[in-house]
Amino acid sequence: QVQLVESGGGLVQAGGSLRLSCAASRRSFSDYTMRWFRQAPGKEREFVAGISWSAGRTLYADPVKGRFTISRDNAKNTMTLTMNSLKPEDTAVYYCNARPSWAALGEFESWGQGIQVTVSS
Repeated sequence: QVQLVESGGGLVQAGGSLRLSCAASRRSFSDYTMRWFRQAPGKEREFVAGISWSAGRTLYADPVKGRFTISRDNAKNTMTLTMNSLKPEDTAVYYCNARPSWAALGEFESWGQGIQVTVSS
């Protein structure tokens, strides 16, 4: 497994921007598919965005398409989520997730501790 640490959360007004980062401890970071999830109060954790090991493929949940951008730097073992045009409904705890590129969903997954993002109206 890999140790993941999120940073960059905080409080922002609606329409503003934030950048979340996820730092991974493992040297084989480039072998991992990376994803962001979020969980709002009283709701289930939901997928936000994902990026393949080579950064050749990205995937976004419909609510964030066109506003969020996921990227990764394998040389620095980091993944970033740039969030623009933030809405109050984006308020949640955001989690970084890593899974070996050869593993199936739910297998050998690692999670960060989560970081709060609050968007005020």
